[in-house]
Amino acid sequence: MVAQINKEEYIKETRKKAWFLTNNIIWTTIFLYPLLGIIDFVYTPNFWLTILVARIVTVMIIYGVYNFFQSNKLDYRLLLHITFFLLSALMAFLCSIVDISHLTIYFLMYSVIILFFNLQVFWEPVNSLIQSLVAIVLLAIFYNIFCEYSLDMFISNGGQYFFIIALLSCLIPTARYKVIQREVASQLLIEQSNEQLKAQNRDILEKNSIIDLQYDKLRRLDEQKNSFINIAGHDLKNLIGSIVMSNNMIREEDYRLSDDQKEFAHYISESADKMQYLLKTLMDVKEIESTEIKFNMENFDANEVVQQVFKGLVDTANMKNVHLINNILKLPLNVRLDKVFTSQVFQNLLSNAIKFSQTNNNIRVVTSLQKQKFVFEIIDEGIAIGQQELDLMFNRLKTLNDASGSAAESRLGLGLSIAKLMTIEMGGELNYRSDDNGNYFKVEFYAIN
Repeated sequence: MVAQINKEEYIKETRKKAWFLTNNIIWTTIFLYPLLGIIDFVYTPNFWLTILVARIVTVMIIYGVYNFFQSNKLDYRLLLHITFFLLSALMAFLCSIVDISHLTIYFLMYSVIILFFNLQVFWEPVNSLIQSLVAIVLLAIFYNIFCEYSLDMFISNGGQYFFIIALLSCLIPTARYKVIQREVASQLLIEQSNEQLKAQNRDILEKNSIIDLQYDKLRRLDEQKNSFINIAGHDLKNLIGSIVMSNNMIREEDYRLSDDQKEFAHYISESADKMQYLLKTLMDVKEIESTEIKFNMENFDANEVVQQVFKGLVDTANMKNVHLINNILKLPLNVRLDKVFTSQVFQNLLSNAIKFSQTNNNIRVVTSLQKQKFVFEIIDEGIAIGQQELDLMFNRLKTLNDASGSAAESRLGLGLSIAKLMTIEMGGELNYRSDDNGNYFKVEFYAIN
């Protein structure tokens, strides 16, 4: 916000400045003008006392006029004109009656008075020009009435100095008037800027107070979150422990199990191990709140992990009448990653693809080796989810509702967001698209020989 000068404030401040300088002129004149009687005593000893009385009377008149203008709050310019006229009239009279040998001294004294006024005064330059013309007119009047010398002698004995100084000093108020105007404007701008800064500072303090309150609220929510994770984690540990214990009891009597039951027990054991691993990572609060996730990197066959994920979701797909097509390479392709999190990435992508797919739709799961990279692809040729919705699910962890679908399933994008995050954290790359050809997901990891 840029500070702007109010016209009324500018006029008020200009008037205050003008009166301040006017006071300096008036009081300097009152105290110093009678002291010029010393010069009168030296150069006009015959009637110096009369001149001193005249000077004192002039000062008293100036003082009275000054009080009148102050009490009635009249224009300072008129006060200065009256003051200068009184001083000028007496000096013009003295220059007309003193001896020619001392005339230069009085002309210089007259010039000093005019110069002093123009150096101190704050008014429009035309006023100084008027005063100089008045001084010349007064000299001309008193010369014709009282002076006994020729005009050449009158001018050559200091008059030339007076005229030059009187006219040139009129130029001083021109620059001075502009400078003081700029000073007043700058002062107002600084004051207004300071007020704006104070207001902004108050606003910042208020906002900081709000931020502090919000921070305390977030801190309490964070404490509640950690408490919830600890409680939920403890309960989940007990549940998983019960699952593991029950499954171990079943596997101890595997001679009584069929081949399918043994295979299911094996899947339960693997899933329980994964859950324990993920839960251990989540329960490590320090690790959760750090900037990096620490992975347990190991070498393993990525195709084998994909096969396990594929088999684990076949029944889920069959329940929805979705056909999974296995195009997974039979040859091993080794990668160096966190096996549990890698499996979770594949599972999240494929389970979401099944979840969003339509009945009697085909989903192809493909793995390949391309440019020294292991490539995992899911090709869904059904109705497109929509690129915008996929962007939200992968990037913003938002819930999207498919109101147009018959089942109106809740499309929670947390699984896809986690899959993308884990892929990137492990140095991989995840791409996706949704268009007229269907939905496509692709994950790439560097393969090792």
